Amino acid sequence: MAAPAVLYVLIVGVWPLAQGFWYSFFRYNLIRPARTKFIGLDNYIAIFEDRGARQAILNTFQFTLTSVSLQLFFGFCLAMLLWRDSRFNRIALAFLLIPATITPLVVGLIYKALLGADYGLIGYYLANAGIGPRTGLLTDSGTALWVLILIDCWEWTPLMALILLAGLKSLPADVLEAGRADGATAWQRFTLIVLPLMLPSIFLALVLRTMDAFRVFDSVFVTTGGGPNDATNTLMVLAVKEGLQFFNIGYASAIGNITILFIACMAAVLLLVVRRADVRINGK
Repeated sequence: MAAPAVLYVLIVGVWPLAQGFWYSFFRYNLIRPARTKFIGLDNYIAIFEDRGARQAILNTFQFTLTSVSLQLFFGFCLAMLLWRDSRFNRIALAFLLIPATITPLVVGLIYKALLGADYGLIGYYLANAGIGPRTGLLTDSGTALWVLILIDCWEWTPLMALILLAGLKSLPADVLEAGRADGATAWQRFTLIVLPLMLPSIFLALVLRTMDAFRVFDSVFVTTGGGPNDATNTLMVLAVKEGLQFFNIGYASAIGNITILFIACMAAVLLLVVRRADVRINGK
């Protein structure tokens, strides 16, 4: 009975990954398929030798670490504010989740229109007020990546808050009441009771958002296209350019595999950090 589902996973998931892994060891270009040649690890070595690829790696890590950290902080603050079960909080949560329901592609197009220096409802007045570059925040290499980080935070902080709020709702009320009865202050209850019990929810939120943020593509592609001067170029944008614009399938496959490896390593690091924190706080 499970055979159809297993077959679907093999065809849709495992086979493309295996094929991409295989192609990464070849110099394979769709324009010249007859010249395909096995080159071993040369594609992987070329990634770290190419200045543009190294910049894409740095941009991806900066984007991921900064945006996820901000989303965790503001998401936790929102979750704490919405913890009390009231009609106002339920209505506020419904409105807060609206950004997360919009696809990143549409979000990118909206903010590209808003931040345009010539006609944007925000960018026009910022440029005329002398705030930021005259050509617009998305066209300057010093501000473009930070603007994309803020856009990502605007869209996904509500989702982070929802995950953390679910963790807060599942906390045992008797433990919190016992802490209050023992005379613990609000800060002590938060650091000694709430935070340790929230570690599984925090880990889940961090892993989900880290995996998603590290492979950001849609919002970057439609707003800046990786520019200006590769200031917002990310690994996924670089992979799509190499594979679909220059048809370097082997090199693009290597970039995709490197991205998967980085995501796996970051997830492992998060698991180790949360596990050590759990052992230090709870003693098990």
